[in-house]
Amino acid sequence: MPSTSPVERWLTLFPAFTVLAPEDLAEARANVRFLALEEGAVAYHTGAECPSYVMCLEGGTRTFKVSPAGRELLIYRVAPGGTCVLTTQCLLAGGTFPAESVAEAPTRLAALPATTFHALMERSPPFRRFVLDDYASLLTSMISLVDEVAFSSLDERLARLLVTEAGPAGIVAKTHQQLAADLGSVREVISRYLGEWEKTGWIRTSRGSIALLDKKALAGYRSRR
Repeated sequence: MPSTSPVERWLTLFPAFTVLAPEDLAEARANVRFLALEEGAVAYHTGAECPSYVMCLEGGTRTFKVSPAGRELLIYRVAPGGTCVLTTQCLLAGGTFPAESVAEAPTRLAALPATTFHALMERSPPFRRFVLDDYASLLTSMISLVDEVAFSSLDERLARLLVTEAGPAGIVAKTHQQLAADLGSVREVISRYLGEWEKTGWIRTSRGSIALLDKKALAGYRSRR
């Protein structure tokens, strides 16, 4: 954990709060709560009400939908310095969460109670601008996901995911099942594509990870199916 206090970490990652009027910042500081989630803990369930506006300080969460057959489709991730678009949507429009979110690592969140959120939205132009600008950016990312799912084949999406997830050494530290969950597919299909690419020399698979041997080929991959 960082040596800075949760409040310092929060204001460093979300500097928009530091430009609030003194009385508004004081109210935010008095009411913000810091939540800790263990890896795998549920941040919210489908159908749950939204009690607060959350900002990620450490770790991260993944938000996904589950089909009636039990298949997951990743919608987005929230990393340190990020907020949750569905949380913002529920607070602005009412209603309940339409998806589920879990912590991917030990996670620390800053949470503003809904009453504080609505009070600041009503009277603080800087806070309102921050929330709406952030919400617009998050919605743009979600539209990109819709485009990806609607207009790209599964193998193209898998190739792009590998390139995106690869670390500096070209290693994707995920299992076939985790990749399938991210793409809303099943492990057997993902394993078949990975097996084909391993035969071509683009990747090398091992238990729990995938090494990208030809990142350029994957980045430019277009499906022939």
